[in-house]
Amino acid sequence: MRLILYTGKGGVGKTTIAAASGMRSAELGFRTLVVSTDIAHSLADVIGMPLEARPVEIAPNLWAQEINVLEEVRNYWGKLQEYLAMALEKQGVNGAIAEELAVIPGMEEVVSLLHIRKQAMEGEFDRVVVDAAPTGETMRLLTMPESFQWYAGRIINWSERTMGLVKPIIRALAPGTDVLALLPKLMEEIKALRDVLTDRTISSYRVVVNPEKMVIKEAERALSYLFLFQYPVDAVIVNRVLPPELSVDPFLRHMQEIQKGYLKTIENTFRPLPLWYVSQYDREMVGLEALSQLAQDCFGAEDPGQIFYTGQAQEIVQEGENYLLRLPLPWVEKDKVSITKRGDELFVTIGNFKREIMLPNVLTLRRATRARFSAGVLEVQFSPPTTT
Repeated sequence: MRLILYTGKGGVGKTTIAAASGMRSAELGFRTLVVSTDIAHSLADVIGMPLEARPVEIAPNLWAQEINVLEEVRNYWGKLQEYLAMALEKQGVNGAIAEELAVIPGMEEVVSLLHIRKQAMEGEFDRVVVDAAPTGETMRLLTMPESFQWYAGRIINWSERTMGLVKPIIRALAPGTDVLALLPKLMEEIKALRDVLTDRTISSYRVVVNPEKMVIKEAERALSYLFLFQYPVDAVIVNRVLPPELSVDPFLRHMQEIQKGYLKTIENTFRPLPLWYVSQYDREMVGLEALSQLAQDCFGAEDPGQIFYTGQAQEIVQEGENYLLRLPLPWVEKDKVSITKRGDELFVTIGNFKREIMLPNVLTLRRATRARFSAGVLEVQFSPPTTT
């Protein structure tokens, strides 16, 4: 069983890449489901046929689905939110604040992930390819297993007085429904979901980028959080690369020169992750035939469902009060290491090699106090902020 999730900044072409990967996987004989978790679905537009909230077979060995979680969340958890808000108001909490406190963060994301896990683990499909929402929403989605467990745990551990107040309200408004009793079971499912999402033999995460500055920056930030939460990233897809035969046109030649600089940045930034390149086409790649061509142009004879990289491209470990950022750079020759930190960016220079690293929030307020390069791995130590 394989679960492959594509993410990236909105507009980079991740829906097309995800659909093309699914198409190629199906052509190789694997029963494949392509599923969209983006509320603003575009998967049906890319495939060129209508889709539903359940898997629809669109080609031999290929199914597609656009998850609609809003109604399920609204119908089920919307009631729970109402009940919790009423209970908090009875405790004297301001009405507006009670409404906010009653929201269990990320229920939409949790429901999406549970849908995906269900499809992946039921055995109906060999592979599930996920067209995820734009980067920011995807990062929120992928951090939900941890934050939801924490929040639900707080509710479960409410005082007897609070629980005594909440349960009668729920029984009165929804006879026979013990929603709070479902939370422990849901937490078990979330834990099992987390295990699947971090299992390198099952799940792979791929970031789609274009050779553009802002897109690369957002991809860096996405990868820093994927690494932080130990999600296995196995590739970066570089989309919309201008082909060399266009260089006869002065305008396009200038665009190519700009892209060359960004392509070099992508190579320095994302290695040792494998990079796959997709050319800019002179038409929209819509429909199954076009998606099949795109997949072959990108992956060639390779199977997009295989695991392209098994190592740890970046790691953050805690050492007492300090954190250590470990970054494998096996192609860089050992030399003097220079580091500069500005806000959420770390600038690293090793000889002629230069790299900018986007930092997760856990490191943003800390000081980069030491760096060393040993056995092809850069280690940067972050100490707690100085207190005054």
